[in-house]
Amino acid sequence: MHLVLRHTMTLPTDSEPPPPSPPPPDSATDTATATENGATTTTPTSSSSSENPPDSLPTPPQELQLPISWPQDGTLSVEWIHNLMQCFDWSSRNFPPSEFPSVLPVQVFDSLILVASKMLHKEPNCVTVDPFRPNSGTTASVVVVGDVHGQLHDLLFLLKDAGYPSDDRIFVFNGDYVDRGAWGLETFMLLLAWKVFMPHNVYLLRGNHESKYCTSVYGYEKEVMAKYGDKGKHVYRKCLGCFEGLPLASIVAGCVFTAHGGLFRSVTVTPSKRLKGKKNRKIHLNHDNKTLTLGSLEELSKARRSVLDPPWEGPNLIPGDVLWSDPSKNPGLAPNKERGIGLLWGPDCTEEFLKKYQLKLVIRSHEGPDAREKRDGLDRMSEGYTIDHVVDSGKLITLFSAPDYPQFQATEERYNNKGAYVVLEPPNFDNAIFHGFTAVTPRPKVNAYYNFEEVIDSDEELDLESMVTS
Repeated sequence: MHLVLRHTMTLPTDSEPPPPSPPPPDSATDTATATENGATTTTPTSSSSSENPPDSLPTPPQELQLPISWPQDGTLSVEWIHNLMQCFDWSSRNFPPSEFPSVLPVQVFDSLILVASKMLHKEPNCVTVDPFRPNSGTTASVVVVGDVHGQLHDLLFLLKDAGYPSDDRIFVFNGDYVDRGAWGLETFMLLLAWKVFMPHNVYLLRGNHESKYCTSVYGYEKEVMAKYGDKGKHVYRKCLGCFEGLPLASIVAGCVFTAHGGLFRSVTVTPSKRLKGKKNRKIHLNHDNKTLTLGSLEELSKARRSVLDPPWEGPNLIPGDVLWSDPSKNPGLAPNKERGIGLLWGPDCTEEFLKKYQLKLVIRSHEGPDAREKRDGLDRMSEGYTIDHVVDSGKLITLFSAPDYPQFQATEERYNNKGAYVVLEPPNFDNAIFHGFTAVTPRPKVNAYYNFEEVIDSDEELDLESMVTS
């Protein structure tokens, strides 16, 4: 197996939406490229002016269909999604958050999230991504995307740069669509629209931020309230219900495992040896520090993923691990004391998992530059990805797709990290082709929806008691 680092420009196909029409002069978009160490990184730039007199709003361009309406037959099209992307981009630069219902009316939100939720809830905990297309006899490539965290403009660039979902291009998103960034709602709605339009070409997995606790701390709940006002509670509740349906993991082409956090423990239930009889039998779960063992795909398939927050106990330990765990350079499994939830797993565990299921890669996300600067022995996230374990059977990759993260930073110097996505190509799908990109600049001016000066570390030292009682 080889991991190839390169950057390629992808030409659109007939099945892709047309590129966005040229923005007005005050928000022209240019693209520059810079070559470093033989790898080409794409640097998108955008100049815009979102400042308008408080008593007036700009008139949307005639080519935009605002407000967005739900198709009469309920069938989405390339043109509908293309308009959605343009409307979200334009309104983020020209409208205050309170005007969002004039962009995406709550009735349209309801229709989209209802269809998407039904679709997601029917998918298994671990979705099978089969790139072979029986109708055409061809095999699609697979794009894997890490955390995007409400950075709408970077996501729009990523989709255009990678090539939009199509019959020959499948996307797997590794979760964390919301929080920290100011456009989590637009980001999540856009990805749901792509899922509804091409359900077998877009797979949306759950991240730890797709939860009630995280969204109440890191801004998404307040963002929804700011954008939908008196309908905000209704919209937020529908989003939480949709989060519950997001699958936990994927297996791509039978050789790549993807999940937001990573590997997980076994929670095999065994009867107590001290008590006999069915009525008095006491169950013990295999989550003691001394008896931690890797869980199986069968256990993952049976986990109850609808629980949004702790207490993580019983079978619910597996979703907690999949969403919150981190790799380590130390061998074995151990509780993740830094986060207060999930596990730390070593290279030996990666090898065991890959070998057992004849896999070549584990691609996980979950750690941005702020988290990685505190992890001794692991590479930083400056390039948007790291290769954390190299073992006999394959590799473990951490992938992060939000450049210049977090959007709001209280540190003197910004992390200014790149984002990245991975392309897996046929026939073997074990060549991880990394595509790096920098943030779209400048971002539209907007206020944060959480106290970023106090909440600097994204996921550390969780208030577990608050998570249980909230």
